[in-house]
Amino acid sequence: MELNAQSQPPRSRPDGAPLIGVTTYLTRARWGVAWDLPAALLPAAYPEYVQRSGGLAVMLPPDDPAAAASVIGRLDGLVLAGGEDLDPALYGEEPHPRAGAAVPERDRWELALLAAALDQGVPVLGVCRGMQLMNVHAGGTLLQHLPDEVGHDAHNPRAGVFTGHLVKPVPGTLTARLLPDALDVATHHHQAVARLGDGLTATAHAEDGTVEALEYPGERFALGVQWHPEARDDLCLAQALVRAAASRR
Repeated sequence: MELNAQSQPPRSRPDGAPLIGVTTYLTRARWGVAWDLPAALLPAAYPEYVQRSGGLAVMLPPDDPAAAASVIGRLDGLVLAGGEDLDPALYGEEPHPRAGAAVPERDRWELALLAAALDQGVPVLGVCRGMQLMNVHAGGTLLQHLPDEVGHDAHNPRAGVFTGHLVKPVPGTLTARLLPDALDVATHHHQAVARLGDGLTATAHAEDGTVEALEYPGERFALGVQWHPEARDDLCLAQALVRAAASRR
């Protein structure tokens, strides 16, 4: 699970602040003295990231995909959060031995949310799994175990702990306009983009060539990053999402 050690209270927000939906896990969890139950949950770093950037955060647990268009119609922006590996059947492959168990309910729900957001022009920010889902939605594929390709495990050296590495945005892209020429990011992933989806542009790379960001063409705000910006104190991406959501309103 992603955790943010720099938890801070939200900044003050204006009346009518944009409503940003954030997708959640669907998993078993333990809390309190004895509760051990199926749960829809989200690391607090995600809603705090939205709140500190001027938005109002609402959690979007897996639901009937047929409801996605209605849900998106009530939102001003969407964050596709990190989490479990996508089902490789979505891009025509068998599971790698190191692939995690798929959560089909979440996959179907988030693909429907993304499709509805793109159709309705609602700004989207994909984080880690969320970026991978954007690629698969566009017909792309994933490297199911990145160390097989790059020959090291620096993107995810220790389960449950973020590490850092350098990312360089591609000049002339939205990603480059929002971020410095090079930045150290919080990373925790063992999968990555293989074949880029139709119409997408790779807009940042790690030093080993791994695709670290992608975006859709045109003026819409639809951007995915492989790293975890919510785990650091840099609000650039969430602030850009909130601005795009506010301008759409």
